[in-house]
Amino acid sequence: MTEAAAFAGKTFVLRVDRTPLDERGTLAEDLSFLLERNIKPIVVAPSAEIARGYVRVLNRRSNLAVGLSGADAALLPAAGRVQTGILATLTTAGYIPVIEPTALGIGGDDVELGADEVAAAIAGATEAARALFFHESGGVLDPLTLDLIAELTPAEALALAERGDLDARLRAAMRAAAHGVRAGVSAAQILDGRIAHATIVEFLTTHHLGTQVTGSVFTGTTL
Repeated sequence: MTEAAAFAGKTFVLRVDRTPLDERGTLAEDLSFLLERNIKPIVVAPSAEIARGYVRVLNRRSNLAVGLSGADAALLPAAGRVQTGILATLTTAGYIPVIEPTALGIGGDDVELGADEVAAAIAGATEAARALFFHESGGVLDPLTLDLIAELTPAEALALAERGDLDARLRAAMRAAAHGVRAGVSAAQILDGRIAHATIVEFLTTHHLGTQVTGSVFTGTTL
């Protein structure tokens, strides 16, 4: 069994997909599990609409979700590094930030960003213990055997992401997972978030779900 205590005080970044939270199964319970163990989840949604939906559903249960855009407290400046102050304030107080993938433009307008790159940047900036990228494929398949690949280095993930025959969203997740690990995240996983308790499986078993990207050195965090 993996000890949840080892993750106490650490950040988990979850890049969710377009499945609404009320169809997600155990994710709301999993987020509560993390909070109860002093683990700090940060959710990155693929759009403002999905982010707001998550906030509404979570707050029917706990009143702990806070929606953020990249403009809030200049969280995601279009030119510059992630400003983590608002995230630290909220997560330390026990709230769950739910972030829509927009940046604060130089002229004050919102700039649309990819959710994967936002999740990777936030994970690196917060020194997250894990970054999870939900994708219905459940992970990355070996192009020769079609078996699920359990683990990749960042370099291997980036190389496979160049394959044009892979789903574009999966390729984006692979790149983001690799960049997050290179930015200092302990490990990043690509997994099917619809699986029961997928978010907390590492607390429940010695195995991880999906494809894990791990093994690199710090090179910095940029959007």
